[in-house]
Amino acid sequence: MPSSLRERLAQGHPWVYRDHVPSHVRLPSGAWVIVRCSAWRGYALWDAEGPIALRIFSTRRLPDTAWLYERLTAAWDLRTPLRAAGVTAYRWVFGEGDGLPGIVVDRYDDVAIIQAYSAGTLTLVDDVAAALCRVDPTVRSVALRKTAGMRSATHEDDEGDGDERLRSLHGEPPPREVIVVEHGIRFAVALHAAQKTGLFLDQRENRRFVEGLARGRTVLNCFAYTGGFSLYALRGGAQRVISVDIGKGLAAATARNLALNRLDDGRHHFETADCFELLEQYAATGQRFDLVILDPPAFARRKESRYAAQRAYVRLNALGMQCVNPGGLLATASCTAQVGPEAFREALAAAGVLADRRLRIIHEAGQPLDHPVPAHFPEGRYLKFVVGRVEEAV
Repeated sequence: MPSSLRERLAQGHPWVYRDHVPSHVRLPSGAWVIVRCSAWRGYALWDAEGPIALRIFSTRRLPDTAWLYERLTAAWDLRTPLRAAGVTAYRWVFGEGDGLPGIVVDRYDDVAIIQAYSAGTLTLVDDVAAALCRVDPTVRSVALRKTAGMRSATHEDDEGDGDERLRSLHGEPPPREVIVVEHGIRFAVALHAAQKTGLFLDQRENRRFVEGLARGRTVLNCFAYTGGFSLYALRGGAQRVISVDIGKGLAAATARNLALNRLDDGRHHFETADCFELLEQYAATGQRFDLVILDPPAFARRKESRYAAQRAYVRLNALGMQCVNPGGLLATASCTAQVGPEAFREALAAAGVLADRRLRIIHEAGQPLDHPVPAHFPEGRYLKFVVGRVEEAV
């Protein structure tokens, strides 16, 4: 194996790609493998298909149920500040970030939803479900959400499309709906039918930051989903909020969340529309806002799509800037792992040129504590969130 791979493994990187494995190796997915690379040694889970052949779980011992319980307990302890703050929806396990490559667990009140991102990690879900209930006996239901594809567990944008995608593993069957609390705001999470597992958990702290900017402002929230940023803006005293998303049923879901928080007081309007098209319309007609929020889905999941994603971010943010009053704010995000923080800032600079504006960055953030990024696994850093003041070019 090449020396660069030895260095990465020694640092703790959890992946070995298939082209680094001898071609004659043939094993069933889910087989435990002892990996040797010069003097380095580790224990990995094998996948028979896909670009990632081996996911490294430990360098000390062969993982068993006791080892799994220890990792899940460590992940549970890391989220203690969230529970202490009364947050009842969070990512309990963030795959590689918590030393469990390819496995994600989201907690919604007393329901835990597991996602496995490869055929190999799928063989662990029963043991994971049992261990979750040992770590926290108050868990009422554990279910598996089947994924549309087997990708790295570093993204927040998986989509579910119905009952057949959620399978009960432990305890009671998962309910149709769970009400969760996030910094005092209540959300209705439709576990069976919603995108992903029902709520974009990684934007929790960024939503709260937007709340502190909203007082007295007119707000446009694009790619609003079920109104997360809009709810915080309204609670923060926004004068008026328009939420925009093309998704079916999202206007009704947002209305449900508004009613749960008693925020349906006439200051909010939902537009079911394509965000690019509506932004173009607003820019052309001179409709402006004091705060524009852009939280689009991932524009690229593969390296080959990186440049197309970069162009999409430039176009989207140029349109967003054109819809901001001079001196107003743009809050913009990227959940595309293929576009790093520096590349995203470059896209914002290019967007300013296209829009004949300048963006003065006043705040940058990444993922919250329930989405930890190991220093040895930069691929885990996918979320970028930037707030900037939009100014006329001089």
